[in-house]
Amino acid sequence: MNVLKSCCVFVSLALSLNLSAQTNSSNDAGSINKYIIPSSLMELDATRIGIVEDNRVQNQKGISLKEGSKSYIESPDARPDITINLQDVKSGRYRMHTVAYTNAYGAELMKKAKGKYESLFMKIQIDDQRPTKRVVYVPWDRPRQETGKFDIDKNKTMKIWLPKGVIFDRVELSTYTPPKVPAQAANYSPKVVPLNTRPRLWVNSESLPIVKSRLEKGENKAYWEKVKNSALLPFEFKFDPKEEVAFNEKLEKAAELKAFYYLMTGDKKIGREAIGLIKDYISHVEFGNILDITREIGRTIYISSEVYDWCYDIVTPEEKKIIVSNLMRLADDMEIGWPPFLQSVVNGHGNEAQVNRDLLSMSIAIYDENPQPYQYVSYALLETLVPMRKFEYQSPRHNQGVNYGSYRFTWDMHAAWLFYRMTGKAVFDDNIKNVPKFWQYMRLPDGEMFRDGDGFGSAAPGKSYYWKSPLCMFLSYNYSGDPKIKGEFERQGGVLDNPVLYLLLNDPAIKADKDLNSLPLTMDFGPVLGSMVARTGWNMGNTSNDVVAEIKGGGYHFGNHQHADAGAMQLYYRGLQFGDIGVYKFYGTPYDYNVSKRSVAHSMMLALDPKEKFDRTDGNDGGARFIQIHPKTPQEVTGNPVFNYGEIIAKDYGPSLQKPFYSYFSADLTKAYSKKLESYKRSFCFLNLERADIPAMIVVYDNMVTSDPTFKKYWQINAFEVPEIKSDEIVLHSQKGELTGNTYVNMLLPNASDRDIVVKGGKDANEVFGKKYTAPIVNRESSANRIMISPKKDQKKDQFLTVFQVTADSIKPMPLKHYDIGRVSVIVADKYVVCINKDDQFISESFQIDIPERKNYKIVLTGLRSGKWGVMNSKGKLIASIEVKENKNCGFFEAIQGKYTIKPI
Repeated sequence: MNVLKSCCVFVSLALSLNLSAQTNSSNDAGSINKYIIPSSLMELDATRIGIVEDNRVQNQKGISLKEGSKSYIESPDARPDITINLQDVKSGRYRMHTVAYTNAYGAELMKKAKGKYESLFMKIQIDDQRPTKRVVYVPWDRPRQETGKFDIDKNKTMKIWLPKGVIFDRVELSTYTPPKVPAQAANYSPKVVPLNTRPRLWVNSESLPIVKSRLEKGENKAYWEKVKNSALLPFEFKFDPKEEVAFNEKLEKAAELKAFYYLMTGDKKIGREAIGLIKDYISHVEFGNILDITREIGRTIYISSEVYDWCYDIVTPEEKKIIVSNLMRLADDMEIGWPPFLQSVVNGHGNEAQVNRDLLSMSIAIYDENPQPYQYVSYALLETLVPMRKFEYQSPRHNQGVNYGSYRFTWDMHAAWLFYRMTGKAVFDDNIKNVPKFWQYMRLPDGEMFRDGDGFGSAAPGKSYYWKSPLCMFLSYNYSGDPKIKGEFERQGGVLDNPVLYLLLNDPAIKADKDLNSLPLTMDFGPVLGSMVARTGWNMGNTSNDVVAEIKGGGYHFGNHQHADAGAMQLYYRGLQFGDIGVYKFYGTPYDYNVSKRSVAHSMMLALDPKEKFDRTDGNDGGARFIQIHPKTPQEVTGNPVFNYGEIIAKDYGPSLQKPFYSYFSADLTKAYSKKLESYKRSFCFLNLERADIPAMIVVYDNMVTSDPTFKKYWQINAFEVPEIKSDEIVLHSQKGELTGNTYVNMLLPNASDRDIVVKGGKDANEVFGKKYTAPIVNRESSANRIMISPKKDQKKDQFLTVFQVTADSIKPMPLKHYDIGRVSVIVADKYVVCINKDDQFISESFQIDIPERKNYKIVLTGLRSGKWGVMNSKGKLIASIEVKENKNCGFFEAIQGKYTIKPI
């Protein structure tokens, strides 16, 4: 007993000293108190707990269960392993961290663990609060864990029960300061508010009859039968009022089904069952500190809010208090914090379900009882997200890429729907309806997608894979009424795993249109995310003979999962020919930051300044600027040069807008790179030849000027199969079944004698100018082939002119003829002529071209000054008039053999 007293006195003294040393720091919220409690200052149950010497522990002595001792985490009445006296801790709310390590037993458990739910858990209890389980060690070896936020007052005692396998080091406490509320949010009066009627979530008094009228119609009928059958089943929920309960997805689904059934039928018995489940569950559920648990917390908030709103007229006042108070309790545990301003709602995790669905639903549901949550949430969405998306969606694609973009766009659509159904008025700009075109046009004939941003699915060798995001398509087609997006939803299976959401939104009157042939073959994605996708057809399947190509360039960079890929190209023909070879598994790893997200993993130009430093990385890939921060307002996007990723010079396709022969895109990408470049322009011209043997041809022109002639330039394409390198050409290939697709790459400038070529394949593809990185996945992408061409001579300015011909099976490419006329490069292939402007300024003077043989030629003129142009034959007769439009700067005419003068008129 004396030993215990002396130990407690020692703990108290140590804490007092610590307190006096660390209460002087302050911020807007007041003093910050910090306490560090090492294992040597804890009262232990000596019958079960031993002291372990370990150099990793702060004072070299840690705490662990003795050999043969059983963990009492699951024993509610067991004596604690550790007791900590907190008498000298000032009363208040604290953020708690623990530091622990594993012994041999724990290390083996973590080695075998397959995910976050197999972490090592301890149990803690502060004062007479309900005991709670918290992660103390994770499989990915992070000794320091954030345990959570706790109120410390009254008896000020902390009890801890340890798991087997842990060597416990210390507890850290620091005053918890809630997120600061922006002044604008604190004084915000929302212009759009919930109506004073119920329901408000997903339906209001006007839309409720519409939803009811659709229950038995079309594809809704089967979903309604499923809801009825499930809602009427009893759901038993047993719990100990003294113990916390774990996340229970089945209970939440049952409560949502019963509440919806009550909303549709008025069956009070089923409605009361929903209320009872949620009241008991939400008042006892704890989510702890498992990684990314905010998604599960948010789901509980969301479904509880639905039940609260839909059953509002049969919820008792006492039940309202319980549900509202626990909704706010859970909101405080969200990753975005409460008030919800720890993260941006524009990008990152703050742009996912947390605010767009979960907290928005809560704030609408409890608006009568507490309007402040809606004030904060509506400010974040209406004054920040909505105007930002109006700006961003001028380009109908998502800056976070195919996978993350579809996921985050899905949450944008939740917010759009919730506001719309709350008031009957849309708050997002109508351009949100066009964004699904991104996924339409990135679709490849084999079902996969062009790579864009982090994370994508690809098929195993010889297998097929159809990329899917059904919830994104479902929300989109019902919001826009677009039959083709519904057709895509049905191609992805046409099934939603949430029958309640399906019945709330699905309009059976929208008939799916799976025929893509009415869509234009080329898509220009606008000014914010400059890019173009051109294709030769919409035929899907492994036997398709269609070619699809993408070019990026110009616009803005929005960080996070967006890549440093200004000017990047991708090409598909019977499989991916070249494109993005990065693979994504974990965010922020050396491979992720130095290869996958960087220019080196893309088919684009590099310029190596040996002294250049990139943000957050040690690797210098010679690529575009690497940006991880993101802008939060349109003014920041356009006003901060950090986010400027170049300017679109011109873009055009025609002469048919439905099935264009040519698709032209040109961008000034200088600002996407550092000051190592004085200027850089990339121009891209795709020709749909409408031939089975040679379906497409592409001409690409690069004009790069570095600030130092010794900065080495690399023209790079990344091929998925081993290329065939010849003296005058490179041959790429891909295969679908028995069909082979080839791409013949002919570089016309610089000359073969003036350039070097290097191919880095397999593991060497992940080597970045002397630094090697290991890909997290071994597959086709991570073992691809980087083809790098560089001029032999050091000079500031270099020009690269390259022709790609796509051929079927054993078909050889067309012979090429190339000549320069002043500022114009002329490329002739069979009956096709492309004139490329080599200069940074638009062509404004006349020039002459020579058509060599008696054929009907199709001639594309690029980089012309806007205005009227004429085509004169050798006799001076005007044979064609061309109206060159501003920002398109392209012309087209047809002619036979002869010499022609193209001149402004």
